Amino acid sequence: MASIAIDTAEPRGKLFAGPRVRRLRSQLGLTQTRMAEELGVSISYLNLIERNQRPLTAPFLLKLSHQYNLDLRQLTGADDDRLALDVSEALADPLLKGLDVGRAEVQEFVAASPGIAQAIVRLRSALRDARSSGTGAEAPQGDGPLELVRAFIQDRRNHFPELEARAEALADELRLAAPDFFAAVSDRLRARHGLTVRILPAEVMPELLRRLDLHGRQLQLSELLDPASRSFQAAYQLALSEGRGEIDAIVARAGMPDAASERLLVQNLANYFAAALMMPYGRFHTACEATGYDLDLLQARFSAGLEQVAHRLTTLQRPGARGIPFFLVRVDRAGNISKRFSAGGFPFSRHGGNCPLWTLHKAFERPGQILRQLVEMEDGAKYVSIARTVRAYAQPYGGVRPEYAIALGCEARHAHGLVYARGLDLGSGEATPIGLGCELCERPHCRQRARPPANSSLIIDEKQRGPNPVQFGHAG
Repeated sequence: MASIAIDTAEPRGKLFAGPRVRRLRSQLGLTQTRMAEELGVSISYLNLIERNQRPLTAPFLLKLSHQYNLDLRQLTGADDDRLALDVSEALADPLLKGLDVGRAEVQEFVAASPGIAQAIVRLRSALRDARSSGTGAEAPQGDGPLELVRAFIQDRRNHFPELEARAEALADELRLAAPDFFAAVSDRLRARHGLTVRILPAEVMPELLRRLDLHGRQLQLSELLDPASRSFQAAYQLALSEGRGEIDAIVARAGMPDAASERLLVQNLANYFAAALMMPYGRFHTACEATGYDLDLLQARFSAGLEQVAHRLTTLQRPGARGIPFFLVRVDRAGNISKRFSAGGFPFSRHGGNCPLWTLHKAFERPGQILRQLVEMEDGAKYVSIARTVRAYAQPYGGVRPEYAIALGCEARHAHGLVYARGLDLGSGEATPIGLGCELCERPHCRQRARPPANSSLIIDEKQRGPNPVQFGHAG
């Protein structure tokens, strides 16, 4: 399968992206005259585009991409869609009940004023923190480290070229040293950094899976880790030892507001480096294209775990060698989101509440099996989704072993080379209508609905009862 093609004839209408083009020009420090000259168009034409009076054509998009080395998905609205979702969640606050703000109005506002939209989201986050802490106005302001780091990674589309390049070069060296990845990393840590890798019994490390003992010059790993996890943890240490320069440079540019956020970002980037070391970009991308992104084959080929492979698939954003733009979300049985990444534009619910009609939640009923589903969001976008349970490290008898379900997917228009899409009618085929949780979903006839959407009113009619458990109408 070839790399992702530019699809400007979007099924949901012409691409109007004037505010995004204007923001791009501002970020580049260009005047309209200068950008028009560099793109070979008239100033009046560029002005019409920025004012949303002309759609972006395929030739214009190609010129933008070539001139500014641009990922064209920056202009397709994926980032604005995520911000619009966050604003909608903010407007769903009980304090704002009664406002009649529709989805189209939110999207127009985000496109025109993204800075103010981000401010609203931060204020909503601060209010949520204040309520949860019970300290009122004295509560911490803004997102915590988890959300700050997630937002930074998402802004970079979960792709860090500097880490990819360093990890790929190091992976080539390791392949020459030994055919077994874990052995090669262990030898490298011992020879270059004076660290011996030891696998210790669970009773020796009852509360730890990995421990760096600098006094004894040992990297200690628990026997509870499976082989793929042992390889990953050893690679994590090698990332901190040999990729720290690149990691620290990214952290410095990120401008995190506190030490906790910086440390968490270092940890995330070291994890990224470790995965890139186990699954080097060039070889992994080639294998993905050849196998149709078959998770089982990729696990076997790279001696990796299912979640490791799925997470790695969301990072394939190298210009000229992009993979399918996947999203990944991980939840527990209660629906709590503990991991979410997106190389495309899937509109995650930021604070949980995913749709129960999504097979992500049914995966717990069939552990170990891959469930596929064609789903359709309220805006008409269709996605191919595959879901499966994953288990964490082993546990001694009687211990609680964490269990999660992950969903990996992409827009249907990108799924033609995906092995899991075989036999599905990606165009006009019937798709399961899902939403972003009851508070944000406005589908009127959903029989699974638990509550009316925010900024709507509950309709109670004692004279009749239909199949839908909740009836609602819009305020106003």
